[in-house]
Amino acid sequence: MIRLAAFTALLFATPALAASPLEGNWTNPGGSVTVRIAPCGRQLCGRVVKASPSAIDNASAAGNRLIGAELMSGLEPIGEGAWGGSFFVPDRNVRADGEVHLLSARTLEVQGCAMGGLLCKTQQWTRVSAPAPQARKRRPAR
Repeated sequence: MIRLAAFTALLFATPALAASPLEGNWTNPGGSVTVRIAPCGRQLCGRVVKASPSAIDNASAAGNRLIGAELMSGLEPIGEGAWGGSFFVPDRNVRADGEVHLLSARTLEVQGCAMGGLLCKTQQWTRVSAPAPQARKRRPAR
């Protein structure tokens, strides 16, 4: 019976996806937005986890909520250290095709192009170390 259970577990086990070197928190050049790149299904996505008040106001003026917004979606490998996907620019309410290139462990080149490649923008983003977890405050004993 134990052999059957072990065989069944092996048969239906799904291999874990290897962590991508792209995963983590990244901030744009001005430090106004921090995006966490993480798996979303079999692809990678980048969601805003932190933003400056002016970035939040600019996105809001365009009718978008910034914190939690998915700025990068459908990121899939397209070459060595490169991923392609779709980008959203919340303060302009624009979607664009884009690529990200891992230049080093701490530097990411982000390029998005709209209007069939007529309008392109490239930025270098910097990896942000994750903040240390805060200690939980103990409740007084009753």
